[in-house]
Amino acid sequence: MHQAIEVLLQAIPYLIGGAGLTIVAVVGGMGLGLIIGLPMAVAQVYGPAPLRAAAGLYVWFFRGVPILVLLFLFYFGLFQLFQWNIGALTAATVVLGMTSGAYQSQIFRGAILSLARGQFRAASALGLSDRQAIRCIVLPQALRLSLPGWSNEYSILLKDSALAFVLGATEIMARTQFVATRTYQHLALSLAACGIYFILTWVGVRALRALERRVAVPGFGNQEAR
Repeated sequence: MHQAIEVLLQAIPYLIGGAGLTIVAVVGGMGLGLIIGLPMAVAQVYGPAPLRAAAGLYVWFFRGVPILVLLFLFYFGLFQLFQWNIGALTAATVVLGMTSGAYQSQIFRGAILSLARGQFRAASALGLSDRQAIRCIVLPQALRLSLPGWSNEYSILLKDSALAFVLGATEIMARTQFVATRTYQHLALSLAACGIYFILTWVGVRALRALERRVAVPGFGNQEAR
């Protein structure tokens, strides 16, 4: 017991350093997912049939293939094939972002479809083009409605980021395994990693919920429900 505590005290700063890389991967993945997912959701709702089919194929692929397989496919397969010299953390962030884009597109798509169709027709009656109506009327409301789904996506992406250690990214799990294989304190170090992931999840979800309350429009949800 004494040895486990001593190992933990020495390893915690090292594991927290890995938490910083985990945050980089998750925040980068969420950002890339937003860039991919938002226009894809618009394409699925308002786009022509070929564009909807292409977006649907993308979503089907990235939601249907395990994240571990995608990490190997891109890092050891496609990136090597095209001779792209991309680091392990960057590759993991890209794959997480592309996968998150598929899931976020469905979050945004659901939010867009939940809006009253009359708003779009009213915008057209006021002289706004379809593009202006989508940009100025639909998307601001859809983004606000998507925040609860974003909290869930953040938690999922944070847990998926633990798989980045298979590529050699020195995030939380990689550092935990590195120390555990040398000290044989697997239980204590795994519990420490659990604690760090729990704190990151709690802080991130709390921050997103605070943002949700900050941008909430009083009565907006009740009006939409009616």
